[in-house]
Amino acid sequence: MSNNTPKLCLATGNGYPVSTEEQIPLIRASGFDGIFTGWSKDAPIGHWASLAAQNGLYYQSLHAPFNRADRMWEDDDSGDEVVEELCLCLDDCAKYGIPVMVAHAFIGFDKHAPNERGVERFSYVARHAELRGVKLALENTEGEEYLAMLLDALRDNPAVGFCIDTGHEMCYNHSRDLIGKYTGRVIATHLNDNMGITDESNITWHDDAHLLPFDGIADWPGIVRRLKSAGYDGPLTFELTSRNKPNRHTHDGYAGWNFEMFLANAYERAQRVLSLWNEE
Repeated sequence: MSNNTPKLCLATGNGYPVSTEEQIPLIRASGFDGIFTGWSKDAPIGHWASLAAQNGLYYQSLHAPFNRADRMWEDDDSGDEVVEELCLCLDDCAKYGIPVMVAHAFIGFDKHAPNERGVERFSYVARHAELRGVKLALENTEGEEYLAMLLDALRDNPAVGFCIDTGHEMCYNHSRDLIGKYTGRVIATHLNDNMGITDESNITWHDDAHLLPFDGIADWPGIVRRLKSAGYDGPLTFELTSRNKPNRHTHDGYAGWNFEMFLANAYERAQRVLSLWNEE
């Protein structure tokens, strides 16, 4: 494992009415080394990549659309459109030198039946990633069994790995050690905090708070130890937001912050995580 100090990267977005174009130089000014952004067919990825380069920022990944991820597992043709979308996102990664595309294996809480149709579709996407020289990082969300089936089926494809979302691990995956489960396959991180599962009888996305590190119940020394034990030596990428989920008050303490203040606090927390990394 490398002894190099990891880059600190931050997702654009964050809930502020500030465009990605405006956010990029501000993220750099706050101290972060890199970014990741979402993706759509109309998103100006090339322009954002140029701005990132101009500001000395590493464009760590694109996050593929996920609101139709469940269609990948259906028998009808709707999943084929999602395959096309994922491949277009991979094409932009390759075109603009973005090394990783993060994708969800599934979306939804009411289905638990992964199948060969989904594996076939994701296998096509994985082959496309390999041909384009891009890593496909499958993220833990709800539907953990879909992720498990894919990472098993695609274990021999060198382009495929695991993106650990530390908040999802707590609020969707019952704090099971998915980092340890996929030792040697972690290729990306979405680091964030939350309050865990607040209602075991009705788990929803409302628990997925994406708080700044140390504002929830996450065991950050443990997360760092698990990442290092799993052989991870890539960027520490944070996916954080300033907004409450519906009927929640987890983010009330951020209410008085403007975007620059949010960035300053996010960077301070990222530095605290990095200090834990350097202590190990």
